[in-house]
Amino acid sequence: MDPFDSAVRLAEAVRERELSPVEIADTYLERIERFDPEIGAFVWRNDEEVRKAALKAERAVMEGGGLPAFHGVPIPIKDVNLVAGQPATFGSLGCDDTPRTVTDPVVTRFLDAGFLLMGRTSTPDMGMLTAAESSRYGITRNPWNTEYSPGGSSGGAAAAVAAGLAPVAHANDGGGSIRMPSSCCGLVGLKPSRGRVPQYLAAWEHAAVEGAITRTVQDAAALLDVMSVPDSLVMYGAPAPERPFSEEVGRESVPVRVGLLLEAPTGVPVDPVCVAAAERTGKLLESLGHAVFPVSPRFFSEETGLGYAQTVLDAALWTAPYDRPELAEPHLRFRMERAKTRHSGEYTRMAALLQQEAVEVRAQWGRDFDVLLTPTLACPPPPAGACLAEATADPGGFRMTENQMISFTAVCNITGLPAISLPVHTSPDGLPIGSQLIGGPWDEATLLRLASALEAPADWTVRRPPGFE
Repeated sequence: MDPFDSAVRLAEAVRERELSPVEIADTYLERIERFDPEIGAFVWRNDEEVRKAALKAERAVMEGGGLPAFHGVPIPIKDVNLVAGQPATFGSLGCDDTPRTVTDPVVTRFLDAGFLLMGRTSTPDMGMLTAAESSRYGITRNPWNTEYSPGGSSGGAAAAVAAGLAPVAHANDGGGSIRMPSSCCGLVGLKPSRGRVPQYLAAWEHAAVEGAITRTVQDAAALLDVMSVPDSLVMYGAPAPERPFSEEVGRESVPVRVGLLLEAPTGVPVDPVCVAAAERTGKLLESLGHAVFPVSPRFFSEETGLGYAQTVLDAALWTAPYDRPELAEPHLRFRMERAKTRHSGEYTRMAALLQQEAVEVRAQWGRDFDVLLTPTLACPPPPAGACLAEATADPGGFRMTENQMISFTAVCNITGLPAISLPVHTSPDGLPIGSQLIGGPWDEATLLRLASALEAPADWTVRRPPGFE
């Protein structure tokens, strides 16, 4: 089998009895054993459980009958989500490795879809950094060049998929944590709309969402279908799509108005290679019949942007599930202490301002443009270790690398808008560079139609990191 095959293709091969779940599991487990010491994508492994689950899946195939969509296909879970019987250390020295007793809804949906849970992937402490780097697990490295970071916070997930250690990987996104590592690793990163994938806890003032990192648009759509099965126990959910998201892949798209934004909303400089990625995507979209034009959208005020970072996220850290908070990363301990300087009224006011301004930001979609095109990051993938070093050196200061990484992505989390990072470009030194499409409220369908139309001309599905073939 080809370890770089899509999850959809592997599931088809299982149903057609071309491949067995045991073959698939063994291939990935052997590759993890061989390649992961170099990149550090996995922080916990359950190889024997995976093999047992694969044998059970194989017996189900041989018995005949209906099979779920991804029967017998492995998927790793990011180390910030709960799975009964597995540890969840949140990438932190401050959390012990006691097995958890509950399972998060998104993981239940993977299991219902027939996936085999295969290990846990690296993340920074509490997912609060733009690179998968921590004192507990060390530095996760980019398979395209191990001197560089795969980004974060879902950096282990992206490194695993890029290196062919998994066909797809679970991820989540509170400020760009699906899209940033997808850009760094040459992958497709779809951030769903707020409420699309059921969550019992809508963290970070409802900004964090569950999702996946994939190599193909088809996988991104198919995983969104299985992840977004409604749950009557959650507080709210996104409107049902017109049709399954998988049916948007390859579906002809009517011409849309694409606003092109090349200047970072935060005012930080944007590297020319990142500008080139967005411009290339714009030209490809024009060649497909869409109107692409420069825009200067309204985003959040400086007060609310700073308030989200320092009031909302600091408070979220103060309530994080640490067993020993004194062992958290120094930059996070700084933020937990800073949270104590703000009272509940300040938090409530900031939460209200974010909601009020978000209405005005979202209103631009459908009025001024249909889709917004930007670079995914304002910088190429940073050197491995740079983000944690920057945060540790000056916990309360301005962090240029971190700000360049989140400048184009965080607005989608605060507004709840869907967005997708596509691996359309490569830097002169061979590093992947992504561009981002941001859709209107609840409009993943348009993003998937556009992304699937771009996939062939951009030709990203055949690219593989050297040395990991």
